[in-house]
Amino acid sequence: MTDVEYAGSLDDVPTGEWDALAEAAGHVFATPAWLRTWWRHHGAGRRPLIGLARTDGRLRAIVPMYAWWRHGVAVLRFAGHGPGDRLGPVSAPTADPGAAAAVGAAVAAVPLRRFVLLAEHVAADEAFGELTGARPLYREPSPVLRFEHDTWDAFLAARATNFRQQVRRYPRRLAEHGELAFRLADDPDRLQRDLDTLFALHRARWGGDTPFLADEAFHRDFARLAFARGWLRLWFLEVDGRPVAGLCGFRFAGAESGYQAGRDPGFAGGQVGFVLLAHAVRAALEDGMREFRLLRGGAAYKERFATADPGIETYGLARGAAASGMLSAALALRGRSLGVRRILDR
Repeated sequence: MTDVEYAGSLDDVPTGEWDALAEAAGHVFATPAWLRTWWRHHGAGRRPLIGLARTDGRLRAIVPMYAWWRHGVAVLRFAGHGPGDRLGPVSAPTADPGAAAAVGAAVAAVPLRRFVLLAEHVAADEAFGELTGARPLYREPSPVLRFEHDTWDAFLAARATNFRQQVRRYPRRLAEHGELAFRLADDPDRLQRDLDTLFALHRARWGGDTPFLADEAFHRDFARLAFARGWLRLWFLEVDGRPVAGLCGFRFAGAESGYQAGRDPGFAGGQVGFVLLAHAVRAALEDGMREFRLLRGGAAYKERFATADPGIETYGLARGAAASGMLSAALALRGRSLGVRRILDR
């Protein structure tokens, strides 16, 4: 039998049990380190609503949400949105019947009479809609490279000829501009300077107005925690000691994710982003990772590396007539993502 309670703080969730569930979920965005850091930066003025589902006393699912009220209807949203690439319940994959039952029970037990839950960025293969009755609203790409070879040479041999040639040719071209080096941030005393370099490269490539830059304080705080736990993978491509590209990712539960990047657009060598990503992928393969996740959003460079795209889904779930009307009215707008943003516009 599944018992559900709702806690009023992420700090009320036992860290040891949460760590185990995050490991089973298989992504860093489910960890207490990520979500508690997110709450410290983004939780002010928000009412937490944390579902805890237990089976025979064992914690099987956490549903980390918060609520606010609009026209007498509670609007619920998963904690971690914004910087979080994947959101939703923290549990083992719902192919496990016990995990599926726990997730369904936790959502069914939300202690509110009228609410709209906007369940953003849930892994599409987690069957969230089937378990909860939520309506699928829109889907986004989330490409992944699943390693099927034990060596880099075997991996390249299975790729298209053009890709294979570029992986080998581009570093040689870059080396014509100076001594080429790949550096992984591994010195705690240098971490803040390395983060300075990452943000500078990101700003140089994309300008000063990106979500990553706007949330810099959060990312710095989490990077410190991730570094201490051995999760952070912060790579730089340097030419004659000059950083020309940076790639920040996380290694967790046997998988690696490429999270954010930047490069110096003034460097004339070209293709530095591709070369650095290929190096990070090679390191992940050779270190025994089972996959490299390219994360949310479609882009041509991701498609070149990916072998699959399981996707992420956004769902809507309403309880009560007023909530159902709010959701239906929003979704009647052209484009369901626009409708979701209309509900979130407070």
